[in-house]
Amino acid sequence: MVNSFNTRPEILWRQVWGLAALLAAIILSWMAYGFYQPIILQELDFVELAGWLGIVQGLLVAIIEPLIGRLSDRLQQRLGSRLPMISMGVVLAGLIFVTVSLLVERNLPVGIRWIFPVLMTAWVIATIIFRGPAIALLTQFAPLTELPQANAILVFVLGLVGAIGVMWDTLLYSMGASITFLMGAIALILGAYMLRLFTPQQSFNVLTLNQDPSAKTPTVLLILIFVIGLATGFEVNLLLSIFPQELQTQLPGLKVDFITAEILLVSAIASIPVSEWTTELGANKSMLLGVGTMTGLMGLTLLNDHNIIVVGLILAFGVSLSIVLISIIPLVLSKIHPLQAGLGTGLYFGGSAGGTAMVSLLMKQIGISSVGAFLLAEVAFLIVFLCIFLSKKIQLLNY
Repeated sequence: MVNSFNTRPEILWRQVWGLAALLAAIILSWMAYGFYQPIILQELDFVELAGWLGIVQGLLVAIIEPLIGRLSDRLQQRLGSRLPMISMGVVLAGLIFVTVSLLVERNLPVGIRWIFPVLMTAWVIATIIFRGPAIALLTQFAPLTELPQANAILVFVLGLVGAIGVMWDTLLYSMGASITFLMGAIALILGAYMLRLFTPQQSFNVLTLNQDPSAKTPTVLLILIFVIGLATGFEVNLLLSIFPQELQTQLPGLKVDFITAEILLVSAIASIPVSEWTTELGANKSMLLGVGTMTGLMGLTLLNDHNIIVVGLILAFGVSLSIVLISIIPLVLSKIHPLQAGLGTGLYFGGSAGGTAMVSLLMKQIGISSVGAFLLAEVAFLIVFLCIFLSKKIQLLNY
């Protein structure tokens, strides 16, 4: 199936796979970080902070990510490449991981234990420096009409590595925090090396060059992109946080982690055939179909009382998630000026981080039932629908 992509010469496939290697490293590092952050904080007697730090960091990302994206656009115009910024962020994140790996096994005095939450927050910020700008490289690796095909490779890697990672808790615990963080640093450096190896300076798609630097994206479109990211991130996190547990109650033989892994694995497998269909349908329609289907499946899950249907729901959730993930980056980049690709991806990732933080906050403060998650998902779908509808109207008026 992957070979069928290589028949499209307009896509720079080596570069896309290099970007996929970096994405895999980012996912693995985030999993290591997410697993050990609460453990380390609780061991250092930051019990209350352990529950709040992730939420605060998510809100921080929502603010910083668009700013970093805008900065990467300026560097792209000035230097002709985003790679120096990406490399700087990777090196910084790797150094922080190495520092944490060296300190975590030491019995630090109480007075300086605050350095751990500071380092963890600094690592999140360092990751922001290169994640959005790296994804923005897609506009230089493929023309706009072929973005779903290129993005399918990233979704395939995201789903596959995510599915494997969900089942890795036992392995991560046996490795210990020090070795895990050191391996995370090595993974990031290797991922960045693969990207640079496959992306020589003059390898970019000429369709994205020589753009008019005076043209700008209307501010209202930028706001709508952020809101789309917020609503989409909110709904995807509702799916992965709430509904595996609901499905597990209907089919007790399956573990919650296994259900989550299966949804991610199906999204990876479906990404390749789905991308062809998404290209023909268009990002706007496929995005609405993906989010709408996901919302409808949540409702069906609440009504289901047959064990065998759970398997079908897991498969359908995976396919709908794949449609959303494949559509979102082409959707965002189709609404942004090519020279503002970093800002566009930054707004999306910032909004998505805000949505994730909101789900975590609601779960921590009041809890979210399956019925409540479905109702909130309906609201998120309506917001996505309205934002896409308005963005199309604005694009028609401005272009």
